[in-house]
Formats: sequence, structure tokens, C-alpha cells
Amino acid sequence: MARDRTIASAYSIRANPRATVSAPLRWDEVPDVHPDDFDVLSMPARFAEVGDLFAPLGPDRNGLPDDGYSIRPLLDLADKDERDHGLGDLPYPPEYPKMPGEPKRVQPSRDRDRPAAAADGDAPAAD
Repeated sequence: MARDRTIASAYSIRANPRATVSAPLRWDEVPDVHPDDFDVLSMPARFAEVGDLFAPLGPDRNGLPDDGYSIRPLLDLADKDERDHGLGDLPYPPEYPKMPGEPKRVQPSRDRDRPAAAADGDAPAAD
């Protein structure tokens, strides 16, 4: 799971003062609309007018995914890679090896072994 990331799905409400909504679009609408056009007040009318444009991508009435849009082949490929090649999920947070000459990866305010003069913005140290 991508922690601290915004996840959007069809019809999700954004956490902003206008409560804009992630609205599925038809391709011919793309040049003429703006994200601010869709909010919790305007979406019921749009939904009544155009219907659920996301429905063809979701599960059928029995709760089974439509074979044309299923992620099952991707999940099967991930399972095969893990089983046959030991390729599991990447670590979270990502672990990048430190390169030669790379400075310390710590905020200056949290650097405990930093000289006092450097910590105070290069002010001269008191004697």
C-alpha cells in the first residue's frame, strides 16, 4: 500500500473546500471540462444525465469482474514472478543504496553528531 498518498477512484470526493468529485468522462468531453466542474452538488444531475460511465469497467451484476477489464492476468503474473523468480513486492519505504560521496541522509536539525557551529547556521562557537 502506498502510505501517505492520495488514492482516487471513480466518484471519490476530494478533501477540498468545494468537495470536488473524481468524475469519469467520455473522450469527447475531455477538452471541454475542468475538474472544478464536478462536485458533490453537480454530480447527481450529471449521473442522472449520462449514467454511470464507470460501470463497464467494474464488476457485473453477480460481482464478477468483466474479463475485458480484469486485473486477474496482472495478479497471476505477479504471483508467477514471485514463485518462479523470487520477485516479491518492493520494500516500503524504498531502500536506495547510498552512493560514494553522498552526504548524510538526515535533516540538519536531527543530525546529532553535527558540530554546534554548523547547527546554528555557521555562527561562531562560544569559547
